Amino acid sequence: MIFEIVILAMIAAFLGLRLYSVLGRRAEHEEEPVPTRFEQPELRKEKSPQVVLRQPAPALELGGVPPVIERGLREIAAVDRHFDLSAFMKGAEAAYAMVLEAYWRGDREELKQLCDEDVYASFAAAIDAREAAGETLDNRLVRIEDTVVHSARLEGKTARIAVRFTADIATVTRDRDGNVVAGSLDDAIESVDIWTFARDAGSATPDWLLEETDAG
Repeated sequence: MIFEIVILAMIAAFLGLRLYSVLGRRAEHEEEPVPTRFEQPELRKEKSPQVVLRQPAPALELGGVPPVIERGLREIAAVDRHFDLSAFMKGAEAAYAMVLEAYWRGDREELKQLCDEDVYASFAAAIDAREAAGETLDNRLVRIEDTVVHSARLEGKTARIAVRFTADIATVTRDRDGNVVAGSLDDAIESVDIWTFARDAGSATPDWLLEETDAG
């Protein structure tokens, strides 16, 4: 009888160890999270593609521009999405003053940066003739009274905008001895000029060059 009890106890102990072994291993496996199909290791390593959004172009403010000019400006803006008329007009006004002052003092290097080859050649020839005569200009840009778009067009990829400037300018010409031979700094004369600026609308550089000058 005792022998049978011992045998049953040994069998029970053996079964207990087997059960613990099975349950223990199962519990250990249950503690490890099973990756779902959305969390597979190889998928977790992949980064979502970055999407770079371009900033929308600013709205083109045209306020009161004649239809024929508006059409040209919109054609330019369609090619150059960052074209801003207000910024262009401020730049054109600054360029008007810079070109005039560079021409008056005979600064060929600055003119070369602001004008295309033909306009620069005309300015340079006039400076050469003035220097040959021993004359200097002592002009003053008193004020720019008005700046308006005269025309605008897109020819191929070249944008051209003509601007009419109305300005008061005091003109003085001096001889080689510094004597005034023409003009007066006390009397400003109204000057009306139509200047055409051009640039490649598809270019990454924002520079406009003076392409043509006409008297208004």
